[in-house]
Amino acid sequence: MCAWCYGFTPVVRRLKALWHRRLQVQVLFGDLHAHATDSLERVDKDYLAGSWHHVQKQVNLPFDYRFFTKQNYVYNTEPACRALLCVRLLRPVLTLEVLRAFHSAFYADGLDLKDTAVLVHLVGLFGIRENLFLALFESEEIMGQMEEEFDYVDRIGATTFPSVYVQTGQGLEKIAQGYVPLDELEQRLLQTLESG
Repeated sequence: MCAWCYGFTPVVRRLKALWHRRLQVQVLFGDLHAHATDSLERVDKDYLAGSWHHVQKQVNLPFDYRFFTKQNYVYNTEPACRALLCVRLLRPVLTLEVLRAFHSAFYADGLDLKDTAVLVHLVGLFGIRENLFLALFESEEIMGQMEEEFDYVDRIGATTFPSVYVQTGQGLEKIAQGYVPLDELEQRLLQTLESG
């Protein structure tokens, strides 16, 4: 859940559609702002607002800047990441679409993705039943898997979000760190596949 990821999700969705049956996309979750417990300070809000403006200028997506008027807001992304992990386990084919919906809900509609009721509503729009989702979302097992995934993303060196990796015969290869437009991402992907 980062503004540049919000801007990049349409690129990945388009790439997946263009490379249908030739490319398998898996979304992994990093621990950016996960487990935050302190309210955002003015300096943090200023930094985020600047980032949001850069993303909006680059990709022309809507943002609800009323977010920055919220008092005592704790920007903890772990619940949204865990909810998306549940979606990936329950309905893997929906992961990118639900991610798009989460991004829009947070960045464009100003909804709080720490609120379990909001998460239940959003996944429900994709046919995921509340009781099934909550049983998994609230389980110790999924919380442990979430931490393992955060650790894995750290180990592969994804320190900038978004990052794109390709599985080659030699292992994982990073082809993008940060936002890149579709044509550039396709070019990097082709080069990596041709050399691998």
